[in-house]
Amino acid sequence: MAPFEAPADGGPRLPPHREQPEYRRTPEPIFNAPWVVLLLTAALIGAYAIQSRYPLDAVAMSYAFSPALLDEGHWERLFTALFLHGNWPHVLMNAGFCLAFGTPVARYFGERLGGAALFILFYLACGALSSLGYAALHPGEQSGLVGASGAVSGLMGAAARLMAGHGRPGPILSRTVLGMGAVWFAINAVIGVLGSGLLPGTENATVAWEAHIAGFVAGVLVFSPFAWIARRA
Repeated sequence: MAPFEAPADGGPRLPPHREQPEYRRTPEPIFNAPWVVLLLTAALIGAYAIQSRYPLDAVAMSYAFSPALLDEGHWERLFTALFLHGNWPHVLMNAGFCLAFGTPVARYFGERLGGAALFILFYLACGALSSLGYAALHPGEQSGLVGASGAVSGLMGAAARLMAGHGRPGPILSRTVLGMGAVWFAINAVIGVLGSGLLPGTENATVAWEAHIAGFVAGVLVFSPFAWIARRA
């Protein structure tokens, strides 16, 4: 048994190595995510709150992406479409994905202004590449695409790289990256075969599952140069 001292008042005293430390009660933040991720999430929700006041067809005609419009030179639609959504379940689901997978990516880039800017550029790059991947498979298609799903799929791909490397960019062909990619591919393949009724809030609208897969692949691959920039910033 370990010895203990008797204090002056006669009560027992635990040995020093077993004494309980004093804890200071500090308030925990409601969202334990970098500020740039919270800002982007709020921007997605806020943009839809404004969009919902207008007919979707009118908004889509002005800002949605389609391969046909890309052929006409409307490259700006690669980015404007990322902030449009079909309904509240659609935007809230993407906002949740952004919080979950954007947090580790933003932490890796750093929470200073330069790291935050790099995170936003990475998000936009993944979103644009996901739409370009869709356009490559559906050249000239006139149907409009809206939503941040391709961009947040890119965040998922980058997060998989960080998981594989335990906080650093892991190998592209690691078990973690291939495993998450296989699961994401399988989910989207099922959506492509059985239709969009499996997803909440789609209301039987067509889901551009090809853009989701292209976004994930873009996030896995494009994360390397962005991580290189972050290390030298």
